Amino acid sequence: MTAFDVIIYHNPACGTSRNVLGLIRNAGIEPHVVEYLKTPPTRALLEILCARSGLNIRDILRKKAPPYAELGLDNPAVSDDDIFAAIAKHPVLIERPIVVSPKGVRLCRPADKVLEILPPQRGEFFDESGERKVDEKGRPVASA
Repeated sequence: MTAFDVIIYHNPACGTSRNVLGLIRNAGIEPHVVEYLKTPPTRALLEILCARSGLNIRDILRKKAPPYAELGLDNPAVSDDDIFAAIAKHPVLIERPIVVSPKGVRLCRPADKVLEILPPQRGEFFDESGERKVDEKGRPVASA
């Protein structure tokens, strides 16, 4: 266990999630990786993550996931209880990655949102597309 404990709710098939994991490791942290499709968070945990991030359950819905449209989750009349039930059956409905650190909880889209809740980066970082995100001094690079 490190002095700076971090949890990432991760999908290894997602490029954004992999880039966030890379940025966490570039800060010198080996996080607790929770593959949420294999080990979905409970409703209680999702409620805590939403509260700590300042988001509501609709904010963390993955709208590109097929069940979103199939279940009509874009309808404002759908209750939070129905959304939690849908997520319990289809964890792919959770937008990713969600990162928890001592500095807060963030839905890290885009990936560099994770920098808000990490200690300084330890060096240069390029995302999977080859875009430089952090310079050699560990400073975030502004996107063009």
